[in-house]
Amino acid sequence: MSAVSPEQNEHFTRVLRRRFRDWRGSRPFWAGLFTLLGGIPIAYFPYATLQLGQMTLSMATTAGSGSLIIGVLLVTLGLTMWFQQAVRIFAGVAAILLALVSIPVANLGGFAIGFLLALVGGALSVSWAPGEPEAEQVAGEHPRAGGPPEPAGAPVYGTETTVDANGGRNSAG
Repeated sequence: MSAVSPEQNEHFTRVLRRRFRDWRGSRPFWAGLFTLLGGIPIAYFPYATLQLGQMTLSMATTAGSGSLIIGVLLVTLGLTMWFQQAVRIFAGVAAILLALVSIPVANLGGFAIGFLLALVGGALSVSWAPGEPEAEQVAGEHPRAGGPPEPAGAPVYGTETTVDANGGRNSAG
């Protein structure tokens, strides 16, 4: 590192924000967040006790264990979307199905709050696709520097021919 490098004088919060932005951009972050937040009200409301002055309002139902299981599974699926991007489609479909099941099981899906959050999170997870890395090219450099430029509209393949690879010898397997 030289004395003029910009990373040396950067504040650590700026570095942390940039690293978080890079981490967030490489995974279905918002899908995982919505799914995780959707599981919390579904699991919480059946066990909540509300105090209104001297009156106690309790939402204890027979479906408490079912809603707890659905809520914990939604939180787990939200974390899975963040840390295992390869199973994002499975996690999204499972989140949508669990959100739909939470309507009759868990107090109308956590009073529709958890249901809507989990449904949106599952849909975002199914629709998310990883971005393509930007190609770093020198200005004016053609991607195929070894020969004449390709005609417009012709496909460009990044492989070598047998002539280029083996000095002209045929390699049939």
